[in-house]
Amino acid sequence: MPKINLHSITPKEICPGYAARFIHTDNMTFSYLDVKAGASLPEHSHPHEQVAHVLEGEFQLTVDGEPLRFGPGTVIVIPSHIRHSGLAITDCKLLDVFSPVREDYRELGSR
Repeated sequence: MPKINLHSITPKEICPGYAARFIHTDNMTFSYLDVKAGASLPEHSHPHEQVAHVLEGEFQLTVDGEPLRFGPGTVIVIPSHIRHSGLAITDCKLLDVFSPVREDYRELGSR
């Protein structure tokens, strides 16, 4: 079982203000994000299930047209193919988990 130091992974910018460190398993992708206050994530959808968790800060996630503001301790599950977008209210640290693996993120380089 590999032991990974998250800080040894070089962050990749997935869109302006969103720097991600990726860990991929056989079936999941873990995306640890540092997000700048005011940074927005355009509306999109994907075939992956996604679990979104704010570790620090406050974030607004709009899921299927419904805006949801949340902070540390709240987890939101986004089903496959559901349109969603995001906005960092403050500087944030987020964890997004995807199943199956995000091959597009694997191509960006990670562990």
